[in-house]
Amino acid sequence: MSTPLAGRASTGIRGLDEVLSGGLVPERSYMVRGQAGSGKTILSFHFLQQGVDEGETVLFINLEEDLRDLKANAAALGFDTDAIEFLDLSPSADVFVEDDSYEVFAPAEVEREPLTDKIVAGVTAVDPDRVVVDPLTQLRFLLSDDYQFRKQVVGFMRFLKDREATVLFTVQNTESLPTDDLEFITDGTIRLDAAEYGKTVRVPKFRGSATQSGEHAYRVTDSGIEVYPALQPGKRDEDATFEQISSGIPEFDELLHGGIERGTVTVVSGPTGVGKTTLSTQFMKEAAGRGERSVIYLFEENKGTFLTRSRAVNIPVDEMMEKGTLQVNEVEALERSPQEFGRMVREEVEERGADIVMIDGIAGYRLTLRGEEGMMLQQMHALGRYLKNAGVTAIFVDETRNVTGEFQATMENISYLADNIVFLRHLEVHGEMRKAIGVLKKRTSDFERTIREFQITSHGLKVGEPMSGMRGILSGTPEVVDDDRERQRRGVDRESEDC
Repeated sequence: MSTPLAGRASTGIRGLDEVLSGGLVPERSYMVRGQAGSGKTILSFHFLQQGVDEGETVLFINLEEDLRDLKANAAALGFDTDAIEFLDLSPSADVFVEDDSYEVFAPAEVEREPLTDKIVAGVTAVDPDRVVVDPLTQLRFLLSDDYQFRKQVVGFMRFLKDREATVLFTVQNTESLPTDDLEFITDGTIRLDAAEYGKTVRVPKFRGSATQSGEHAYRVTDSGIEVYPALQPGKRDEDATFEQISSGIPEFDELLHGGIERGTVTVVSGPTGVGKTTLSTQFMKEAAGRGERSVIYLFEENKGTFLTRSRAVNIPVDEMMEKGTLQVNEVEALERSPQEFGRMVREEVEERGADIVMIDGIAGYRLTLRGEEGMMLQQMHALGRYLKNAGVTAIFVDETRNVTGEFQATMENISYLADNIVFLRHLEVHGEMRKAIGVLKKRTSDFERTIREFQITSHGLKVGEPMSGMRGILSGTPEVVDDDRERQRRGVDRESEDC
């Protein structure tokens, strides 16, 4: 359950409290709106259970579901139904069955039932701090017209407010029963929606303070509802300095003029099998030596393969994990929303002190974004900004399509997000496959503009001297050139630039 926050009534759901900037304002009424099966009643039980945990008196006014089923379903999710007071006003079989035949009563006849008296008596007897009415729209079927319904609802909410109760009432989205008018009598609205790309929660209205805008994700689990707020970038410490982080490979650091800066975003791009993940993990090996913590999220490779390959190139992943300086998480992209993944990253950064976060790879992460096309860049931008502002070094691994041939800086068009871009290439030289490495971009300092040979050996990674004797390297099929002629060409080029 959620931890109560000062001055607010917690909903009992940590993520939802975060979206609401602390929880609900006490002694006000709020509407929970959604389709059938969206989780409105479960959310309501979280709200009441939180009140029980805080020593409050809570009341569930049931207008629809069979009370036995309602209690059984709530208990199965871990809610303490014995500590919750219930006022059961749901229809019984006797209302619809008489003399073994079905007879539907007109609203005017049902209206004669002392429903109002029952509600007043029940609320007065319990004197609750928290009230749930589920679903409020059921009252419409017991009243003669929309005007009477709105009039009764306004009076009902005022009665509960006078009792100093905090109220949640649920409404179901239906075409036959418009509920837009109810927005005007509430202090806030929580909307639960189901889309092709997952369940979302929004707060379009909330009197009393600002809330986190946008779509947030939620999931119904065996213990209730979990809400995952959209990632908020936050603010960067203005006094933060750009400290350089070494890769542990002197020649590679020379390319970067010392390394990458802490709190920046680096994209490592290249085709399959070229060594992107291994090169990125090298920074984490060095970080472990400094006692820092790194986290890897594997979207496109299983953990076992990654560990085996890292051991084979002298990266001591087992020792790093044992000491707590490395955490490796295998992520099934299609089972996660971007907001849920954002929560995972936040927990590593804010609760466990991660210094470096690696996403391997971006194409796999993109699968979590099952919404609009532009969502990928928005979510990647938010993730990168959040990590930068938190002072965390981010490494995004991006696989390009072509093994050789036309050069691509990145496959997912995320160049503008990167402070640094490191590229790897496969080369074919005299019938032999080789690899090359270079730096395409570095915002915080200058960098070496040569291309060097890159090797993966059983003793670790090696970066060679600049491949000055070749040209056309970025095409993947370089030509060996005469050194004297190449030096002469460069001299002519420099003279032309001076002119």
